[in-house]
Amino acid sequence: MSFRFDHLVHFVNDPQEAIKLLRKNGIYAVEGGVHENRGTYNVLSYFDLSYIEFLGVYDKQIVEERQSIEHSLIETIVKDSYTEGFSRIAIRTNQLEKVAEHFLKQGLTVNGPVPLSRRRPDGSVIHWKLLYVGHKDQELPLPFFIQWEENDEERRNDLKDRKVIAPHPAGDVSLSYVAFAVKDLNTTVDNWSKWLGLKRGDEFVDESLQAVCQTLQLPGGNLVFSSPIDGGIVSEVLATRGERPFLVGLSGSSEKGDKHLLGSIYRFIG
Repeated sequence: MSFRFDHLVHFVNDPQEAIKLLRKNGIYAVEGGVHENRGTYNVLSYFDLSYIEFLGVYDKQIVEERQSIEHSLIETIVKDSYTEGFSRIAIRTNQLEKVAEHFLKQGLTVNGPVPLSRRRPDGSVIHWKLLYVGHKDQELPLPFFIQWEENDEERRNDLKDRKVIAPHPAGDVSLSYVAFAVKDLNTTVDNWSKWLGLKRGDEFVDESLQAVCQTLQLPGGNLVFSSPIDGGIVSEVLATRGERPFLVGLSGSSEKGDKHLLGSIYRFIG
């Protein structure tokens, strides 16, 4: 099986307002469209084919009627009480049925594949399938898995033609990694490495986060797991929001530093 980072979901109260804020901070973003009959809509910011989805709700009643699928993204958003911030990541594959069989053999709960679509602002419709995966002993929501109707090259060309993939004001920016706050670093890394078949890096200390961290290498965007040493940002995330993604690292920008945007941290690496 081949896995690549696909996207990070950032739940926001108003995706349209998010476009303005992001552009002020050097990040190019455009309207994505509406998930018809699902109660949600989005804005997208692409870094080649890795992207951040700024997801909002236009009808809570529809959303809550759709949360019945266990381990779904909608279930996570409702459990989070529609609080702004990073929610889940999606991993891309072109073998969704085999992925489902793989996780079932690993003893995980599997729901899907589920066919979905989104209507773009120009009226065209795109299609994909999602697979939701969970484990009864995991507080940190596992990734969900996506298979697009088009292959990577077709999608890249189409997104460039539509100006969805376009230069960022902050420069030639790429999505380097997503960081997760976790309580038990070793167990979480062991499980995710085993389940996803990803190579692990050495442990290191991030003084700015007051955390010990370890990376799993994933094409398109690495996964960095962080456990607090004593106080600090990671400790605060765990106390207020629980285990979850909380920071995205963006490399190649014209500036450096952390920006706290819409309930999460954007770290410009430079």
